Amino acid sequence: MRIADVLRSKGTDVVTVTTADTVGEVLRLFAQNNLGALPVVDGMHLVGIVSERDIVRRLYDRGADLLSAAVAEVMTADVVTCSPDDQAADLARVMTDRRVRHLPVVIDGALAGIVSIGDLVKVRIDMLEKEREQLESYIQQ
Repeated sequence: MRIADVLRSKGTDVVTVTTADTVGEVLRLFAQNNLGALPVVDGMHLVGIVSERDIVRRLYDRGADLLSAAVAEVMTADVVTCSPDDQAADLARVMTDRRVRHLPVVIDGALAGIVSIGDLVKVRIDMLEKEREQLESYIQQ
């Protein structure tokens, strides 16, 4: 299954932040939207990603003052991305190897969606269930 198929089923709406937004704003968006990472954009151009992990690691060093810091100070600028044509099964391996839980989907530098490891696990489970049903049907014939 391609990432485009995953996005078709889950949707392409993505909550984003800019480099000027504060860490406090990111935490509010995480809580309100039940998210673990947010793409950082300049217009529609992806410039980074900020995750719970990014914030926790810096919070340990800087304390509560971090809440007023700009996203640019905590985001990961070297973002692992994917395209709509990538295969979901291949990206699960990439995410495991690179230790990332969220992959922005990019088309010509523009953000087109985001997939999480949970999305890819769901795809795999759905595929396995379908295969099981097909095998059971075959056996019963």
